[in-house]
Amino acid sequence: MPDWIVVILLGIVEGITEFLPVSSTGHLLIAERWLHIRQSDLFNVVIQSGAVLAVIPLFHHRFHQFLFRWREPATQDYILKILLAFVLTGGLGFILEKKGFKLPEQLAPVAWALLVGGVGFVLIEAWLRGKTLDDRVTWAMAVAVGLGQIVAAVFPGASRSGTTILLCLLLGLARPAATEFCFIVGIPTMLAASGLKIFKALHHPPPGTAPEHWGMVGLGFLVSAVISFIAVKWLLRYVQTHTFTAFGWYRIGLAVLIGIGLLAHWG
Repeated sequence: MPDWIVVILLGIVEGITEFLPVSSTGHLLIAERWLHIRQSDLFNVVIQSGAVLAVIPLFHHRFHQFLFRWREPATQDYILKILLAFVLTGGLGFILEKKGFKLPEQLAPVAWALLVGGVGFVLIEAWLRGKTLDDRVTWAMAVAVGLGQIVAAVFPGASRSGTTILLCLLLGLARPAATEFCFIVGIPTMLAASGLKIFKALHHPPPGTAPEHWGMVGLGFLVSAVISFIAVKWLLRYVQTHTFTAFGWYRIGLAVLIGIGLLAHWG
């Protein structure tokens, strides 16, 4: 298969799954196994950055509020809660980095994380049926989002957006408000993490690393950005009138398929 087709496929996978609560890391691992390839960490980080940057215009009303209405108490409160979640994630992530934590690349942990998160969505949405949820983000929710992002960083397949949204729902936050807050917190978090990884990859490449094909990296970045914009725009409309139950069942089904595949391989 030509390299450019592989890159487009990976860009589509990343663009769809970066913000949807189904785990982009898990889907990229699955796609790379299926395509029998292994992309560099730099490639995966750059296309992830494309997906993150592309959704910023979708929250223009919030960024307009941050820039031009920052003196208002409600705006300052929202910004401080974003900062709290970001600092929590960054601080704990720095500790993990110093301890040499490496993300597992096996599919079995991905399947388990997908399964646990999928069951969580199905059960919590059933529990929330008929309940009135609040639109106000609390300090407890900000802490939960910060910790949830670390959980997702440690367990591939958990999904950063999935874990954080699930925690916000548990704490009583309405689905649209939970989706918006988790996504906005994710923008500086993922850009900071991506920037650090890109810097390290460029200035301290692992021994024996092959030179990057920057044309292919750029193609993956563009494809991921376009697809991410479309996917998130759809999701923001979807959560206005739907629950996350369908995503829960999707995660459960994918976990079962991965499990069957692994059992067949071991057999």
